[in-house]
Amino acid sequence: MPQIEEAQPKYLQIAHYIRDQILRGDLRPGDEVPSERQLAADWNVSRPTAARSLQALAHQGLVEKRQGSGTYVRNLEVNRRARELYGRARQTGKIYTPGEYAVITSAGWLDAPDHVAEALNLAKGGQAVHRRRVTNNENGPITLSTSWFPPDVGQRAPRLLDPERIREGTLMYVEKATGRQGSYAEDRMCARLVTEEEATDLELESGSAVLIVHHVVYDLQDRPLEFAEATYPPGRWIFEKGYPIT
Repeated sequence: MPQIEEAQPKYLQIAHYIRDQILRGDLRPGDEVPSERQLAADWNVSRPTAARSLQALAHQGLVEKRQGSGTYVRNLEVNRRARELYGRARQTGKIYTPGEYAVITSAGWLDAPDHVAEALNLAKGGQAVHRRRVTNNENGPITLSTSWFPPDVGQRAPRLLDPERIREGTLMYVEKATGRQGSYAEDRMCARLVTEEEATDLELESGSAVLIVHHVVYDLQDRPLEFAEATYPPGRWIFEKGYPIT
């Protein structure tokens, strides 16, 4: 018979909590993370368990231990996935960390491509609202993405049609404008060669490999609220999934 999986080990729960803070940008490169003693007290665990959580973060390349000083966030170049962006937006009201910003290259109504229409449960050839953006940091472009929204969302959330940035992020704005709450999301990933347009926007060489993520957000009634297609440049891909081995 199917069995319910047990909760993750405590050291992994601690490591994942700190990892999420790093990926959201709450802990930035050079910041000190809590010590073993502090983690043991905050989480009510033993010192060895706290130490193991820091070791797990080090193995993931997120932190480094400095002898006689402490453990610090490494100088990382990471692309934040949707869940980290949502988490940051809900906590701070801003979707990007200091130094990151998006340039909206186009916004408005378009005929939805077939894969977008299918994801949003639209009739083939139907229209949807799109927002295309290039996200940058001090080193240049880091992600190219296009969000698509069903017609009823576009009609009730007019800022989606404006090329000005929505600092709290499109999903939080859409939730406020429509009253529809995001409930869960699904991601599908694949890799392919960059298109010429993508190469221009991301400042990549022709023939570079890119990661493509199709991201669908559903509301509390299981209706699609947003479809996003994101293109990530090479060398900045992160796949992570923890699971028990039985």
